[in-house]
Amino acid sequence: MSRTLIELLQEGLPAEAVLTDPDVTSAYSHDMASFCDAGAPAVVVLPRTVEQVQHVMRTATALRVPVVPQGARTGLSGAANATDGCIVLSLVKMNRILEISPVDRIAVVEPGVVNAALSRAVGEHGLYYPPDPSSWEMCTIGGNIGTASGGLCCVKYGVTAEYVLGLDVVLADGRLMSTGRRTAKGVAGYDLTRLFVGSEGSLGIVVRAVLALKPKPPQQLVLAAEFASTGAACDAVCKIMEGGHVPSLLELMDRTTVRAVNALANMGLPETTEALLLAAFDTPHPAADLAAVGALCEAAGATQVVPAEDAAESELLLQARRLSLTALEAVKGTTMIDDVCVPRSKLAEMLDGVERIGDKYGLTIGVCAHAGDGNTHPTVCFDAADADEARRARESFDEIMALGLELGGTITGEHGVGVLKKEWLAREIGPVGVEMQRAVKAAFDPHHLLNPGKLF
Repeated sequence: MSRTLIELLQEGLPAEAVLTDPDVTSAYSHDMASFCDAGAPAVVVLPRTVEQVQHVMRTATALRVPVVPQGARTGLSGAANATDGCIVLSLVKMNRILEISPVDRIAVVEPGVVNAALSRAVGEHGLYYPPDPSSWEMCTIGGNIGTASGGLCCVKYGVTAEYVLGLDVVLADGRLMSTGRRTAKGVAGYDLTRLFVGSEGSLGIVVRAVLALKPKPPQQLVLAAEFASTGAACDAVCKIMEGGHVPSLLELMDRTTVRAVNALANMGLPETTEALLLAAFDTPHPAADLAAVGALCEAAGATQVVPAEDAAESELLLQARRLSLTALEAVKGTTMIDDVCVPRSKLAEMLDGVERIGDKYGLTIGVCAHAGDGNTHPTVCFDAADADEARRARESFDEIMALGLELGGTITGEHGVGVLKKEWLAREIGPVGVEMQRAVKAAFDPHHLLNPGKLF
């Protein structure tokens, strides 16, 4: 069957787009998640056109071969992991920006466009594409859509789903469907566009996206506030949001994360702090906004408040935050990165609970968080070669997710479900929710060929 599959794929794809060498295809077998099984793909295909994607899906349906869509494989849930004998459909070669319209404030792009490349391109037109995952220099728009990703600016600008106006999608049987719109408003029929955002490639293959843009804001300024406890830092977050302030960024790093960043990059962050809060404003008068927020931080117990004087100092602080996950990985060599989002009012309880869980299992767990929207990233550091430590890491990870649900939160704010959190999705949405989601899946993919084994 594998020979027939390869021959049929080659009929509609250029030779260089069909990869069969196991030494090559193995590199496409998984994303960046830990503890997620991955199989060996039969073939990797790298189409460049919509018609080529349609050919792949028609072939897969005819032969009943599963298809795993992939972007840059920077995901953290195993959503891009291959299954044995599958077609890995890598969309990274479909990387054209097709249109940028300053009047309509939209961009039309292919799925393989890298997030940072799009941001820079629209910036030349005085426009701004806000979603900015930490991996924005590598991750693709298609991957961002598949996982409904977020980023540092979500507190003000929201997540990917709020910027996807319309999609062209190749369905499991190879048909091409368009959803949504390119207009500022539109409410015709069910919102199928939103259905595909966050579906992790389980309903169809996104081959084109119409994205909303905003006017490019002024350069943001950042403030750093040190706290003697994470509770005081979380209290400051609540005071800032309750006060009606709209920061462009509101991030928290606990002491473990601060020390890890210093060890990795010698950033000179204050290692005596228990929590470091970063706030930013991209308003016309950011210094005044930072002063108001700085006063709230001091009222909440900040031991020191330092506003950046210019864009260069601001970028240095943001670079420290972006290095957090890389720095925590260097602590022990392997990490499990959780993605639990809780109501802002429960943020302190979440961080206190994570600390207790770390003590219980004898593990280093650093926390960095999009504090302004309650999205925490407790990161379990462990030695993968130590079987007992790996077991404790997995158990602590599960306890963190359970804690998030107990506090009225969700198991994932931006990383998705994939393989890693299938069991927990069922717990969060309940049996009726699972039944209805499976019904939606069956309507779009009756043979269950698209990204099997993910979500539920």
